[in-house]
Amino acid sequence: MSTTNKHLFAIAAIRASSAKQGTDGDSPEAQKEQIDQYALARGIVIKKYFVFLESASKDQQPMQEAIDYCKDPKNNVQTLIIKSIDRFTRGGSYFYDFLKMQLDNCGVGLVDIYGVISDQKVNTLEHVGFEYKWSVFSPSKKTEMLEAERAKDEMRDIMSRMIGAEIRYTRMGYWMRRPPYGFMSEPLDTQNGKRMVLRPLTTESEFVLKMFELRCSGLLNDHQIVDHINKLGFRTRVDVIRDKVDRTKVIARKGGIKLDIKGLCRTLENPIYAGVNSEKWTNYKPLKCKFDGLVSIETFNKANRGKIAISEVDGELTIFKRAIPEFQKKKRVINPDFPYKKVVMCSGCSKPLSGSASRGKLGKYYPAYHCVRPGHYCRIPKKEFDATVERFVKAVQVQPEYVEALEKAVLKEWEKRQLIDRRDQNVIETRIQALKMEASMAMDKIKYLSSETTIKYMEEEIMKTEEEIKTLTHQKQTEIQEKPADMGVVMKYIRYFLEHLDYLLLKQIDPLKQANFLSVLFNKAPTYDDLIFGTQNNGQITGLSEIFRIKMLPLGNVEGQRGLEPRTPCLRGRCSNQLSYWPLIVLDWKVLLKI
Repeated sequence: MSTTNKHLFAIAAIRASSAKQGTDGDSPEAQKEQIDQYALARGIVIKKYFVFLESASKDQQPMQEAIDYCKDPKNNVQTLIIKSIDRFTRGGSYFYDFLKMQLDNCGVGLVDIYGVISDQKVNTLEHVGFEYKWSVFSPSKKTEMLEAERAKDEMRDIMSRMIGAEIRYTRMGYWMRRPPYGFMSEPLDTQNGKRMVLRPLTTESEFVLKMFELRCSGLLNDHQIVDHINKLGFRTRVDVIRDKVDRTKVIARKGGIKLDIKGLCRTLENPIYAGVNSEKWTNYKPLKCKFDGLVSIETFNKANRGKIAISEVDGELTIFKRAIPEFQKKKRVINPDFPYKKVVMCSGCSKPLSGSASRGKLGKYYPAYHCVRPGHYCRIPKKEFDATVERFVKAVQVQPEYVEALEKAVLKEWEKRQLIDRRDQNVIETRIQALKMEASMAMDKIKYLSSETTIKYMEEEIMKTEEEIKTLTHQKQTEIQEKPADMGVVMKYIRYFLEHLDYLLLKQIDPLKQANFLSVLFNKAPTYDDLIFGTQNNGQITGLSEIFRIKMLPLGNVEGQRGLEPRTPCLRGRCSNQLSYWPLIVLDWKVLLKI
């Protein structure tokens, strides 16, 4: 290109593989400076700059936008300037030839500042005065193709080294991906060099710990856990969405939403929170990480209630996932119209009863509990079933020798809840401080913005943050001002309920809670005959916890032999310690004081 081309118009295409490379590596500013010097020395006028911050190894080439601009005759472009072929494409000779052919067809030349690409054309029939399409070629074509293939090979080598090393270090127990919610990445000096591990992020880890704690306690269902976590100020991480062409430009934000049931389950089922990694790079084989999780493996298993469990035997980790039974895939498995169908078993096969309402000839429905498994048939009308449960509950009493132990357990549980309440207040305060910092940083950014649209967006974000701060502050003040329960009054109610279990178990508004309370009376799930024998022939009843007795039974026949804290098989995921779980059922301080 000679220096006599004073009025040659061109565009410049600048590309970096990522936003990070654009700032730390071959930055757009450095490429622009080199291209400007090249154009100035040759008298070329650059009309427009195209900047791309994305990979050029995929099928959809970012340079296509600049080429489309050159195709339009209105733009009057004669040359497209690039720094080098690897900045133009890394798709190899195929994509290079495809892109360059489009420029040739519209009469636009492609040049690079290193001189690899030449605009010189040679006609092999020039000596006879003829020219054909096949007789005209570029002498530098082979060199350009080799350079394009070299750029593709270089990309392959770079990715192989980088991804290969990341896979290797992942299998060694380090963390090579974006940190999950509740964690932050931290470099650590190890025998393998400086490697990344995960450390708890205070502003997020408290929420994750609370999720595991509430699920393990068994006091709240998943919907109640989600509501409680959201009241503490939980919000998902805010991620930015960048422009596909200019990766430095943020066009939207996503996240910052409240917790939902799916999010709760994803968190509780992620083994990384127990310090175990199982992913594609480990061939989904669980590996112990080089860092601690937020919870222990025991807590992780307890929170997931058998749906997913981590087993460690002789240093070998295994993750078990329970297949969801077919009956649980159907809607309304937990039906308030038939609350006892997972609590009381069939007398014939000791399997859970089913519940449904069949319609008669006149259109009337007849609800009943039933079991139709092979070999037997059982059907108990719902009215008769409920009457049997009521008669049984009215016959149950607490053993006198357990009353004092239960009262002590109540006091211990009260102290535990007081500690949890104070910790919840600290979580709210931490969230408030984090929101204030976000609002302050957003206000500082506005000072340097000139776009009215961006300023408006930032102001809306600040208003949302201020509103959330106001809500959390009000909630914190409400909890601080709330007076603690008078334990003297509470203990009077406790003694009353211990003497009148039928009032506690039968006067529940929620039938599902009523069924849950009934299950606490047993060491194992009772059959329907157990409930009948408990009121008619009490000598044949089985499974009743030693904490309780039937009124007609003599005291000596039901004395426990395992101390004051008998172990109980898990009923539908509830706590296995009968004595420690019972006060939680009996006690809800706010409800008791309003009775």
